Amino acid sequence: MDKVVRGLKSSTKSLNQCCRLEEKVAIVTASSQGIGFAVAQRLAQEGAKVIICSRKEANVNSAVDKLKTKGYEVSGITCHVGVDEDRKKLLNEAISKYGGLDILVLNAAVNPSIGPVLECSEAVWDKIFEINVKSTFLMMKESLPLLKKSKSPSIIIMSSIAGYQPFDMLGVYSISKTTLLSLCKITAQELARDGIRVNCIAPGVIKTKFSNFLHNSEAASEMIIATIPMQRFGIPEEIGSVAAFLASSDASYITGETIVAGGGIKSRL
Repeated sequence: MDKVVRGLKSSTKSLNQCCRLEEKVAIVTASSQGIGFAVAQRLAQEGAKVIICSRKEANVNSAVDKLKTKGYEVSGITCHVGVDEDRKKLLNEAISKYGGLDILVLNAAVNPSIGPVLECSEAVWDKIFEINVKSTFLMMKESLPLLKKSKSPSIIIMSSIAGYQPFDMLGVYSISKTTLLSLCKITAQELARDGIRVNCIAPGVIKTKFSNFLHNSEAASEMIIATIPMQRFGIPEEIGSVAAFLASSDASYITGETIVAGGGIKSRL
């Protein structure tokens, strides 16, 4: 399987420059590493001007430096999506740096606790829904004045395969991701009249720091891979390519949909 992944990474790096997103401005939340970074990198590779954001300044600076060394046009800002002022700063960064916003990718998520749903504390429940759901809703709401000025606005919500097939001991996280599927459907209908497309991506088990607990032991890895028809974990770049498609004019007649990138895991409610 490592050989397959190396091949995928190599083919991603050697892609001919695609220009589907030239002149577009994108914000990707929680984008200093993992899936968020891969999405930001792919959007930039396809010509977008991308704003990186994360809670830690050092991580933001590191991500921006990596992308700038590749010649991409990126900017970075610290942002805790659960903080009103930080979200305002993020949107203002899009205005001050690039004059507007065309693409909003909502990737921020937390999972501070593992265990059965009904053993979850109220504080943990609130934290998960504050970041995974409420901040997504608020970022969408607050970005509308900018997106309505765009000629081809697109919102992409990062849900999860767990929204369809809850993982054991990740019940509350799974519930929050199912909620995002509904948020996508409803807002897509409401915003269609404004020309704003809203879609979801539901990644399967992607090898990132966030999902370490799912693949940090040989026994756990074997158990999970046994449930994946493609017999391997995904890599962040495979989610970045889906995001670039949804943000582009190639997806101009797609809204209210969820693309599952999960290696074939069963994924329908």
